[in-house]
Amino acid sequence: MTSTLELRLRVPDFDTLPRVYVERTLAIIKPDAVHKSEEIEDVILKEGFTILQKRRLQLTQEQCSNFYADQHGKAIFPRLIIFMSSGPIIALTLARTNAIAHWKSLMGQITDMESVETETKRAKYGTSELKNAFHGSDSFPAAEREIKFMFPNSVIEPTPSKESTQEYLSRYVNPTLLRGLTELCKHKPFNPCVSIQCCINTRLDHK
Repeated sequence: MTSTLELRLRVPDFDTLPRVYVERTLAIIKPDAVHKSEEIEDVILKEGFTILQKRRLQLTQEQCSNFYADQHGKAIFPRLIIFMSSGPIIALTLARTNAIAHWKSLMGQITDMESVETETKRAKYGTSELKNAFHGSDSFPAAEREIKFMFPNSVIEPTPSKESTQEYLSRYVNPTLLRGLTELCKHKPFNPCVSIQCCINTRLDHK
């Protein structure tokens, strides 16, 4: 009976199935807002982000210069380097659908701090153009570079989103499980769990 079940239970070839992706972005809680980090992280989680990596560190001026190389030559650059190296920061790798755009929207513009009406997080936690509480990656290439800068050992591979994972399960995994359970009901092997495991192992051994 086990051999019949093994013939009928077809485990999908996972190498040929489509992969599901979700964006990642780098967020930094700057020195002026580190004392509110727990509160800020709660906000981040409530916005649907997953915190994949977290690191508290203090950058040297040289490290800050390398990280903000795209700001070199701007009037604010010297003050930015001094400020960002003045105390600890918290670097976070965040993941969710449209992570880059959503984090930028949540932070808000630097000019938001001049308005008492805006509800952005920079308006709440920032105090000036320089001390604006947060950093966020501008684009996907920037996110890749910045995540690697803060987390050198990280492997930049997309993580499945909730929606994509649910679709993947419903299209590829659940039908296979249903077929397997149906075969179990028909053939009633002595040990159902072992029978299914044997089927899966046999399929994987032939990959």
